[in-house]
Amino acid sequence: MDGVLAVSREREFSFTDRDFEKIRGLIYEHAGISLSAGKVDMVYSRIARRLRANGLNSFEGYLEFLAANPEEWPHFTNSLTTNLTSFFREAHHFPVLAEHALEAKRNGHSPIMLWSSACSTGEEPYSMAMALIDAFGSWTPPVKILATDLDTNVVRHAAKGVYQMDRVEKMPEETLKRFFQRGRGDQEGLARVRPEVRALVNFHPLNLLDDQWPMKGQFDAIFCRNVMIYFDKKTQSKILSRFHPLLRADGLLFVGHSESLTHVADLFRLRGKTVYAPLPTK
Repeated sequence: MDGVLAVSREREFSFTDRDFEKIRGLIYEHAGISLSAGKVDMVYSRIARRLRANGLNSFEGYLEFLAANPEEWPHFTNSLTTNLTSFFREAHHFPVLAEHALEAKRNGHSPIMLWSSACSTGEEPYSMAMALIDAFGSWTPPVKILATDLDTNVVRHAAKGVYQMDRVEKMPEETLKRFFQRGRGDQEGLARVRPEVRALVNFHPLNLLDDQWPMKGQFDAIFCRNVMIYFDKKTQSKILSRFHPLLRADGLLFVGHSESLTHVADLFRLRGKTVYAPLPTK
């Protein structure tokens, strides 16, 4: 008999082992995300919101609804993705990016093509843009940044470039004044990325597990930071093998502080702290 998960008696909806395993399987198949057995409470709380939004009273009913209504899939996926980010997160990457971009310009690359492949709410690609405005000493550096994310909600939010002050106030005051416009009146407590910065970034939704990616390359750098930790090694290898031909021979791949590419040592070599360069194909 299918067991009801612990503490379900205190929950609004019945949530069984079968429900949880079905959701784990669906999010892995659709987005490559591997949910551990310890994510029961997280899955319950996030998907329960979708039950309420759709007027449903059981997880079993919701899974049937999901199967019958393709338009629910983005909501399902968005509910189970985590968007933890900040401006200039893993700050050691940005001087490396700046020097790499200047070298790319010296080598005749123009525009310099960059990809933030899991851009979340936009802090990463906007940080890239700000770093390169500084590096080139111009509000219009020869740079184009593609920013994509699986979560359609955060992509829409990111494109607006509007943030609560507590998301930006940890930056140096000089940086804040140069690159943001503080809200006034009914916009008090908000800050918007300056239009010159936003102009360098194009946002689009993209599932890295999609069979087809619209971009053809060649990128001077790809950022894929703190994303691989949500995938198993098989999925990681699949995505990294698709990054490889999209990078220029002298391009760079930036990953997160807890990520390593030792399992694809035939594709990438370590160039610096969590920065990799593509190896020539054999």
